[in-house]
Amino acid sequence: MTRHIRKFIAMALATAAFALTTSAAMAQSYTGNWPATVTQSQRDNGTYCISLTDDGSYGFTHSGEAVVNGQQNPYGGYFTVVDGLMTVTFTYVSGEGDCCAYQVFTARANNGHIGKGVFNYFGITDIGVLAFGKKDGCEPKD
Repeated sequence: MTRHIRKFIAMALATAAFALTTSAAMAQSYTGNWPATVTQSQRDNGTYCISLTDDGSYGFTHSGEAVVNGQQNPYGGYFTVVDGLMTVTFTYVSGEGDCCAYQVFTARANNGHIGKGVFNYFGITDIGVLAFGKKDGCEPKD
């Protein structure tokens, strides 16, 4: 009888540990709409609404598709979080029809929160200071 009770307790503890681990991982998701404010830039100051889908589809636990201001970019956008650093990248055809210009938002990210960082627009050479706001703090514009 004691052996069955021990086995039951061990199974209950394992189940509880799994449930807590799963909910903790879900709480760390970056899926949602994030306001991203750029300042001290020559051309791109303002607040963007970046929508992220955190599904691991780009090879890292926290990675996936990204959309800026509700606009579906034909080249797509994506994000990754690697070692506490988030990079969100959007690719555009340059003004001359060549490929490509890159809009890159890079910031510290940890436990489902995104902090401050740097904004780069490669192709038109623009840099600014970046600060992400609270998750689901903006609505994408259509």
